[in-house]
Amino acid sequence: MGIMLEQQLQEIIHQDIPLTRAMGLKVKEITADSVSLMAPIEQNVNHQHTAFGGSLFSLAVLSGWCLLLTQLESKGLDGNIVIQDSEIKYLLPVSGDIVAHCQITNSNQLNRFFKMYQRKGMARIRLEVKIMMDEAVAVQFSGNYVVNS
Repeated sequence: MGIMLEQQLQEIIHQDIPLTRAMGLKVKEITADSVSLMAPIEQNVNHQHTAFGGSLFSLAVLSGWCLLLTQLESKGLDGNIVIQDSEIKYLLPVSGDIVAHCQITNSNQLNRFFKMYQRKGMARIRLEVKIMMDEAVAVQFSGNYVVNS
């Protein structure tokens, strides 16, 4: 199994989560341990001419969801991914295109997740997402995701 291609993931997202089409969501980059998603400010703007908080939240949740999907795919596994709970901090306004980045920073955590999933058919993992603005963290997101077969 290899890394899922950006275009493949984008097609899956647009098919399974219709809101992403309205947001103009694009898969910017997939690596072995990360996913970056982008949405244009024009389709996600608020009355202050900055990114709408709901769009920021949606993009953060989706980047974690996408990272798990690509990780499962890379192991030849399938599963239902849902967000269980989350916390978000809006630190700075985002006045340009929104880019959410989710990366596995603890390979032991990921290994435990896969062992549990293969043993019990269900596993939980906490993922962190950052949205940057001018090289500063504008949004910090942390979410618990559950995957079951």
